[in-house]
Amino acid sequence: MTPHAEAGDEQIAPVPRISLQAFCETAELASVIADAAEDRRMDKAHVRVQMGGAPGAVEAYRSAPTPNVVILETTGRKGEILGHLDELAEVCDATTKVIVVGQVNDILLYRELMARGVSEYLIGPVGVIAIIRAVSSLYAAEGAKPVGRSIAIIGAKGGVGASTIAHNLAWAISRDIGTDTCIADMDLAFGTGGLDFNQDPPQGIADAIFSPDRVDTAFIDRLLSRCADNLSLLAAPATLDRVSDLGPEAFDPLLDILKATMPSIVLDLPHTWTGWTKRALVTADEILIVATPDLANLRNAKNLMDLLRASRPNDTPPRYVLNQIGVAKRPEIKPADFAKALEAEPIAVIPFEPQLFGTAANNGQMIAEMEPGHRIAMQFTDLALAVTGRHDTRKAKAGLLGPLSPLLEKLGQLRKKA
Repeated sequence: MTPHAEAGDEQIAPVPRISLQAFCETAELASVIADAAEDRRMDKAHVRVQMGGAPGAVEAYRSAPTPNVVILETTGRKGEILGHLDELAEVCDATTKVIVVGQVNDILLYRELMARGVSEYLIGPVGVIAIIRAVSSLYAAEGAKPVGRSIAIIGAKGGVGASTIAHNLAWAISRDIGTDTCIADMDLAFGTGGLDFNQDPPQGIADAIFSPDRVDTAFIDRLLSRCADNLSLLAAPATLDRVSDLGPEAFDPLLDILKATMPSIVLDLPHTWTGWTKRALVTADEILIVATPDLANLRNAKNLMDLLRASRPNDTPPRYVLNQIGVAKRPEIKPADFAKALEAEPIAVIPFEPQLFGTAANNGQMIAEMEPGHRIAMQFTDLALAVTGRHDTRKAKAGLLGPLSPLLEKLGQLRKKA
């Protein structure tokens, strides 16, 4: 338990690019969190403050994905607090961290909260520094898990649309789930990230790879190209000025920084087999293989999946997408036969839509930008939910979140963007 007395602000690490939502019962705490969101150490966090306490959070998350961090204020007794948390657990994603601000100073309550997975319990009233310190310590404390999860995407064969899948997936994660996402275009010579997002940044991923001694948080921030709200790109130079004969650990410093500061990292890997490609796959949190329905893709996908299953026996098995299904007059291996050979069902089967994908590529747009209601745009949302482990809230009833209090109307429902 953290006492309510305000302490100094020394040695508080900056908060990474997380999403944070607070559900308050008092105007005082709402104002404190709004002030905390303006602090320099919270500059990269997306903060949203609203009233309603724990019951408000439960209702809100029946129809919306949960953020990285939730702050709950409760003025109730022990049994009431625990009851609200049990209800929240039914709608809260497992990766979400919860900070509770309460009035009960009870070590038994603290232990029960920790047993239920609560990250911190603060005894009110709390000040701005206490809030910043509590959030920062979730990610900066010794032994804390990295804020980010990496999703490595590779084609079973060249030309199967792996980069297109990677970019549309990243867009869906950032837009539909609301998670800060970075695309790392790791095809240094022929990457298409800049083209697909209509970006031409002067710097990008190569600057980090070829200057590893300069890699730190500030340096990576300068290399990021902003594509949309919550979405950034580390673009490949896509030039042949230098040969990329890289060692197996060439990308490690960059990926370590990204995982420490960015909640979601999509690795767009080229279809090459090098030491660093294999290392990026083996060390990723999630792996997605993209294949088209022919024999070469089946063979390559099986080889990849067998190798990665053996290399990562304690991790989530690699998953795959069947892309470009239904090309006219082309003999195809049926998805059921693919699944039998790979001993796994495809996570998505995406039809061949050359007009849709071709127009999007030429315009530098994502499918959901061009046609938000298209079935393929919905498939990318499903894919985003699956690889991030989020629950689907789209079928939940709308209008569950009550109106904001007059205080938060005045605050303008504070939302800061990195």
